[in-house]
Amino acid sequence: MKKLVLSTLIILAFSASLLAQSNLVFYAEQGEKFYVVLNGIRQNENAETNIKVTDLPQPYYKVKVIFEDKNLPQLDKTLNFNQGMETVFAIRQNKKGNYVLRWQSETPLAQAPPPAPTQSVITYTTTAPAVSMSVTETTTTTTTTGGGGTSDNVSVGFNMDGMGMNMNVNINDGMGATSQTSTSYSTTTTTTTTSSQPATTTAVVTNSGGCDYPMPPGDFASAKGSISSKSFEDSKLMMAKQILGSNCMTSGQVMEVAQLFDFEDTKLEFAKYAYGYTFDPNNFYKVNDAFEFESSIDELNEYIQGR
Repeated sequence: MKKLVLSTLIILAFSASLLAQSNLVFYAEQGEKFYVVLNGIRQNENAETNIKVTDLPQPYYKVKVIFEDKNLPQLDKTLNFNQGMETVFAIRQNKKGNYVLRWQSETPLAQAPPPAPTQSVITYTTTAPAVSMSVTETTTTTTTTGGGGTSDNVSVGFNMDGMGMNMNVNINDGMGATSQTSTSYSTTTTTTTTSSQPATTTAVVTNSGGCDYPMPPGDFASAKGSISSKSFEDSKLMMAKQILGSNCMTSGQVMEVAQLFDFEDTKLEFAKYAYGYTFDPNNFYKVNDAFEFESSIDELNEYIQGR
């Protein structure tokens, strides 16, 4: 019996550890190659267009996206996501042509699709990948007989993280001859590979208006409690608008808040106001479930089309 209980506890602990971990997927819609930095630690050694980072133990990270193309600006953001899920973020250009990082979807880890052929899968690490540096030294000695002259040529090449540098040095002893009867060549090549740990970078949190990502479940539950605690409809509406002024909600969250109001007119006013603060406006149809009358849905749709 004790063995059975112990086995059950081990299984439950293992299951809990799996649920506590998450995956993050980043991909560039236009195929730009990039590096992902989580909490100041670069995760991928080479620039990629599609990256999955697995076994993340925390529900939020400071993220920096650094493009291989140095002409493109870096992206800095704090990401919140549900544990035990695989959350996908897209790197795209908004209507103004600026690059942004946008939440796209989430799937339970057990139902997550297998990696795509072009996707780079990386286990989350707190140690940045090393940068390799190779040094190749080639020495060529040319001996010319007939005048007693000797000329040495040394060529040294460096390559560090894709940046190369070559240097040639010619040495002449000043005793060259005007005629040569024979020439001999000898070449020695030595290659040395070393690695150095790159300096880590610290992501800077930026706020681009409150709609970069939706409210985390815990914060949203607290917000709903604050709204529900108000006794009057006007006070509930004022509180809901105040929360939206500095946060962003999903369409499903907007629907849940709308259901907290007692009157149809208040629900409609809140839904109109919330549309500009909705993270996924393409799913705003979900808000329709909060209304009792078809006329309210029609009026909301007309308002959205007018925007």
